[in-house]
Amino acid sequence: MATRAQYESLFGRLLKLPDETLVYPAHDYKGDTVSTIGEERIHNPRLQVRSAEEYIELMNNLRLGNPKMMDVALPANLRQGLPQEQIAQRGWAYSAEQAKALIGGREVVLVDLREKCERERHGEIPGALHLPYGDLRENLSPNDILHMLAAVPDRTLLFYCAFGERSAMAVQVAQDAGLRAVRHIQGGIEAWRKAGGALA
Repeated sequence: MATRAQYESLFGRLLKLPDETLVYPAHDYKGDTVSTIGEERIHNPRLQVRSAEEYIELMNNLRLGNPKMMDVALPANLRQGLPQEQIAQRGWAYSAEQAKALIGGREVVLVDLREKCERERHGEIPGALHLPYGDLRENLSPNDILHMLAAVPDRTLLFYCAFGERSAMAVQVAQDAGLRAVRHIQGGIEAWRKAGGALA
């Protein structure tokens, strides 16, 4: 029933909008943050069907597993995201200006949670370690890299993403995993850029 409702929503409403209408895919984790109705109509393979039955059959046979971090994202989505203010109130956030003052010493390790294509498109903070958000759970395993990095006394792991939402959730997950010296850049690389931070 839900798949038929998807079909009716897509073909009965969204695809009737003008081709130039901008759409913002919420489940694209590769950094493609905007598309158009026309682009989706032409390039989205799930829209190349002739009937509701064909769409339902296609979707039911995809057999897709849950996305990585679904156990973190779903509860956060149900709470309408994990507000960055909540993380800041716990003392787990730095402004871009504070981050700029901290970076450069051995006691801070920058961790870029964005996908490779985001880094290529928008730049990165020099010296950052690249560990995409989708791989966070495995990187937080007891013998994995984030635990090893956090084991150094007086060291802080400083997460960042595009706008701070993923990094705020990542800080909570890391804290839950027992890593206490983990913070994030509030507002992400966008706030960093606006603060005049260096980009590579």
